[in-house]
Amino acid sequence: MSEKEAEALLLELKEKAELMVDLAYSSIIYDNKEIAKEVYELEDYVDSLNEELQKLAIKDVKAGELEVNEALAIIQLGACSEAIADAARDIADVELRDVELHPIIKESVMEAEEVLVRVEVKSGSVLCNKKLGEIELASHTGMWIIAIKRGNKWIYDPSKNVQILEGDILFAKGPKEGVEHFLMLAEGKEKEI
Repeated sequence: MSEKEAEALLLELKEKAELMVDLAYSSIIYDNKEIAKEVYELEDYVDSLNEELQKLAIKDVKAGELEVNEALAIIQLGACSEAIADAARDIADVELRDVELHPIIKESVMEAEEVLVRVEVKSGSVLCNKKLGEIELASHTGMWIIAIKRGNKWIYDPSKNVQILEGDILFAKGPKEGVEHFLMLAEGKEKEI
């Protein structure tokens, strides 16, 4: 495993674990079992990524391409991302088991410096048929899209080349100050990004 391969695997593990935490909290905030189930599916994916990372690290130690201490560091970083993914699954599990949350828990999640929002893109939205990189949403609103639900399909951590379509459900994260502008853009009530 080259240094770039290890870096890419670790980065993907980290990003997927972060996304899982965001989606897990979203499932609770929006009382959405479908999002919680997605967290479970992502957790399986993270498990397989972590297993692949461990196997490659051990293989490279055997081949003499990696020092034992380097392999241990890589394996430990992967295990940490795996632990975060497991915790996100546990959060989503609360939604799947229909555990009634105390209102203070939901309020505390909403009071965080970064908030999560969910909105459907309406036909009159300036976002329709535009690529994420084209609209520079994060620069203008502070909000960035962490996932898109398009019909039954999910697009996680969408790239700048992903086009937003009418009817897409956008899950975005950012400062509270950017939420209203972002929602108005997605709903077609504001035309200038």
